[in-house]
Amino acid sequence: MKKSLFAAVLLLASPLAAPAFAGAIDNACMSAGRAGANRALCGCIQQVADQALSRSDQRRAAKFFKDPHMSQEVRQSDRASDEAFWLRYKQFGDLAEAYCAG
Repeated sequence: MKKSLFAAVLLLASPLAAPAFAGAIDNACMSAGRAGANRALCGCIQQVADQALSRSDQRRAAKFFKDPHMSQEVRQSDRASDEAFWLRYKQFGDLAEAYCAG
């Protein structure tokens, strides 16, 4: 319920037609060379990132596009700061999937 409400707020607050800031996530998404990546999808993911993650978290998460193994290292880390980041990142991923899958 909480995720759906947040996704609805994102839809109302930042419509897809609005120009997106080319942030760290958008840049990483576009340069990763993955099939299906396009300006609309990467821009949408960036919009969600702008709402769900700090700029610092965005820069950290953007590194996962280039080195996916790094995400596993963070996920399996015993450090409290990594665990807190991972929870924020996971929530961001769930929201981006719900909002941008469309």
